[in-house]
Order: sequence, then structure tokens, then C-alpha cells
Amino acid sequence: MPETRLIMGMPVTLSIISENNVQAELEKVFAYFHSIDERFSTYKETSEISKINRGEIRTEEYSKEMKDVFKKSEETKQLTHGYFDIIKPNGSYDPSGLVKGLAIYNAAKIIAADGYDNFFVDVAGDVQVKRNKELEPWSIGIRNPFKREENVKIVYIRNEGIATSGTYIRGAHIYNPLNPQEQLNEIVSLTVIGPNIYEADRFATAAFAMGKNGIVFIEHLPGFEAYVIDVKGIATSTTGFSKYTQK
Repeated sequence: MPETRLIMGMPVTLSIISENNVQAELEKVFAYFHSIDERFSTYKETSEISKINRGEIRTEEYSKEMKDVFKKSEETKQLTHGYFDIIKPNGSYDPSGLVKGLAIYNAAKIIAADGYDNFFVDVAGDVQVKRNKELEPWSIGIRNPFKREENVKIVYIRNEGIATSGTYIRGAHIYNPLNPQEQLNEIVSLTVIGPNIYEADRFATAAFAMGKNGIVFIEHLPGFEAYVIDVKGIATSTTGFSKYTQK
């Protein structure tokens, strides 16, 4: 049975299918998520990112994980032409747009390294799955942003990541770094499927900030597919998205 705990202010759900008792593995992975929260939470005064924002830690003193996130952030900024940026308008750093995907990705790596090949890791609807070839792929629902108890699409994935950016749950928490005052009201939900959740999550955030052009950006991004719903309820998908809607 899936097990859910509230970590990082979000529901973290783990499901590992095995004939063995997996509780110790679940505890190990939940502990990892807590460690990520302790390091990257901008809401915790004791976190490394909060200390960085207060100027208490020099660049050369950053942890390896923090350095990796800053490097990935700069790479993503370049790849998205500035539509992804962890530097907020007030000058502080907020790597949340990368950290959730990183945490899910690394949690999945922990589970796989321990010999499990049939599991999913879900944090607030962003998911990494793994399924062995003997079983049907995992089915993941894409929510209707106008009626959240409904799914508008079901996708089937076996070893990919799927991330959704939108305003219908958390409100307007995403902004356009190139024009922070711009109201992002053209689209309400954008879902990206990629080779892993780390990649899918960072590009979903950037593509949403692009508004109606986000789906075009994903269309030209090799190895990624997307499904977007605009403010009028009209859905558009990339040309290869339909391969994930069939088992």
C-alpha cells in the first residue's frame, strides 16, 4: 500500500511493490526527504539556503549538493533563455523549482539501488516511476484544473518522470523571471513527461513561465512531451504525447 507523509510542506507518497517487507526502505527514503527539507527549505532559518541568503556561508563553503543545484540552475537558465531563475526579484535564492524534482529523482535512485524495480515516488503530483517488464506500466492521471477530483488524461509510463506546473492548487507561485510583474494567466496547467523527474520538473516550471509559448518550447526539446490546458479549458499536446496515452 502507498504510504504518505507531509514533508517539505507537501504530501510525499511512496509505493514499493515487493514480496518482502519494505518498511525499512520506506523509512530510509522518507529520512532522505527530511534531509532535503533541512538543507533547502527557505522557510527554515537553520537551512543551508537560508544561511546563504543571510550571507553566513561563502560560495566555497556550499555543500556539494547545493553547488550541484546552483550549477543545474544556471544550466537551466541558459537552456530556457532566462525563463528559469532561482534568483528572486528581491535578490534572494529560492531553488524550489529544482529541488523537488531532484529529491524525487534521488529518492528513486535510492530505491532502485537497493534492488527494487517496481515503485513510484510522488511529491504533490510530480512522479518518478519504475516498472519491470513483466508488468503493465504505471498509470498516472492528469488532473482537470477546473474540477480537481477529475482526471482529463491518463498516461502510462514505465521508467520516466512526469511533472505538472500550474496555478490551480497553490495559486500564482510561478512567475516570469524576464518580467516579474507579468500576470501568468494564459494557461492553468502544463504537464511534462521526460526521461526522469529532475529533467521534467525543471522544464515544466520554465515552460509554464513562458505562457502559451511553453508548449512550443517542449515540442522542440528532444526526449520530452507535454500537455497544456489554457484558461479557456482548451488542451494542446506535443506531437509525440499520444504515445503515453496507450499501454
